Amino acid sequence: MRNRKNSKMSYNETLVEESNEVQQIPEVQINQANMEESIKDILINIGENPEREGLLKTPNRVARMFDELTAGYHMDTEKLINNAIFSVDYDEMVVVKDIEYYSLCEHHMLPFFGKAHVAYIPDGKVIGLSKIPRIVEMFARRLQIQEQMTSQIADFIKETLNASGVAVVLEGSHMCGMMRGVRSQNTKMTTRRMLGEFKHNKDLRQEFLEHIASNSLN
Repeated sequence: MRNRKNSKMSYNETLVEESNEVQQIPEVQINQANMEESIKDILINIGENPEREGLLKTPNRVARMFDELTAGYHMDTEKLINNAIFSVDYDEMVVVKDIEYYSLCEHHMLPFFGKAHVAYIPDGKVIGLSKIPRIVEMFARRLQIQEQMTSQIADFIKETLNASGVAVVLEGSHMCGMMRGVRSQNTKMTTRRMLGEFKHNKDLRQEFLEHIASNSLN
């Protein structure tokens, strides 16, 4: 394989299954009335009064919040991509780094959040820049664990583009460990998935890892 150091395409953008395969989610929207009743039950069971002034609209707000924070279950992948895949004569590394994401831990339903870094090696096809953060958001807006989310993003990009290689690294801070349990305020988690050329080529993998650790292009 030829040296890729001198011909790198890089972008920097910030936007707001236990298996490694892309999960197929049925199109089921949140039932607003049922959700509100469930939130009222939670308020009662923690010793609150859902009829007091400050909580009167809380069930409705929380139901709408969950609808927004779990929107990834209902995203149409075809609409998300929107034909933004283009044929190009380019086979060097494409990097999109520092993508902010926010998700909910499936174990405690508390937030975890951080940055995602994504790279791929095109095999005749590239995807529009804005689509990479949208793909990250699609998998983040579900009940998740960080390890699973990392694999889902990488596998989806590999399958969608038939890329020669895909690399995904996620950094995350988890409120379930910061607010409760060990209450470790400064602990962060890093997960990664390497596919194709990134998995088998140590130099290419190292170049990507060095690049996302840098604040500027080499």
